[in-house]
Amino acid sequence: MVGYPPATRVTRLRGYSYPLKRALYCLSDMSKRPAWEIQREVRVKAEEEPSPEYGTPPRQRPLQQHMRFGVLVLDKVPGPTSHEVASWVKKLLELDKVGHGGTLDPKVTGVLPVTLQDSTKVVQALLESGKEYVCVMRTHGEEREVRVRDALKLFTGELYQRPPLRSSVKRRLRTRYIYGVDFLEGDGKNWLFRVACESGTYIRKLCYDVGEYLGAGAHMQELRRTRSGPFTEGEACTMYDLADAIDLREGGDEEPLRRLIRPLENALELLPKIWVRDSAVEAVCNGAQLAVPGILRYSTGINVNDLVAVLTLKGEAVALMKAEMSSGKIQAESHGITASPVRVIMPRGVYPKMW
Repeated sequence: MVGYPPATRVTRLRGYSYPLKRALYCLSDMSKRPAWEIQREVRVKAEEEPSPEYGTPPRQRPLQQHMRFGVLVLDKVPGPTSHEVASWVKKLLELDKVGHGGTLDPKVTGVLPVTLQDSTKVVQALLESGKEYVCVMRTHGEEREVRVRDALKLFTGELYQRPPLRSSVKRRLRTRYIYGVDFLEGDGKNWLFRVACESGTYIRKLCYDVGEYLGAGAHMQELRRTRSGPFTEGEACTMYDLADAIDLREGGDEEPLRRLIRPLENALELLPKIWVRDSAVEAVCNGAQLAVPGILRYSTGINVNDLVAVLTLKGEAVALMKAEMSSGKIQAESHGITASPVRVIMPRGVYPKMW
């Protein structure tokens, strides 16, 4: 993506600054939808019963394993950084390693998935699944609602963005996809809207660019993340909930903590999936490519190069892989490589070597 927009787009943007033209330049498919709106079906390639001798369904893992392969969905409060919140969780649960599914600025609130121990391997899946925010934008002058609505509609699709000065990443020009912006209400200066976007989109920069388009300028006043991939604010817990659950566990009741910590497989909910034979699991755990004979079921809508989650018949996550075949070809072929490894999740030795 280089150069200027098509002639019709140039005419529409004539008179605006070069950076703003770059921000509005969009050559993408406007019908692209967020992952949570995509409906997938499960197709059966072959039939086989799982062996009861190996593996454990995610919800039936002992508590220590549940924590090792778990995700905590927190409702972050204003003040601390995402890194500080993750560090508090690490200390409270006495863990060696934690991660989080997308940085929130200190003043920003909302959904912050914290990955525990080995579940840090699925952070990439959360980044692939998109985000949703509710934002209050303040314009630097009185604006009519119709103008603000029209401006927000322009900023959808694949846009150029350069991270703002107060960001934690390199300030290089890049593209991010905004699936849609829903205007909610406004009073002339303060404007409330919901935005669904690709991970890594800066809403602060979006507000700035909208202000440039309107002419008087604008900035982000408040921001709350309402969704991170499959996780929504309705299922998020607070640090107080976590502290209470830890106290109850010390008193002998581990069920509240078990309810708060989600199996890492929940983080893969929005990815297309492939279910494999027990005999193929250990090979994948050792970094092998996945061949068609090892597949029992698969999701529709898989395209070449898509990130897919490979699962056992018990629902355990085995690996994240890059699709080498589409769904239609998986059904039609009897041999060939279906997917290549990106990140192995399951430790070796859970299933026996069968090759």
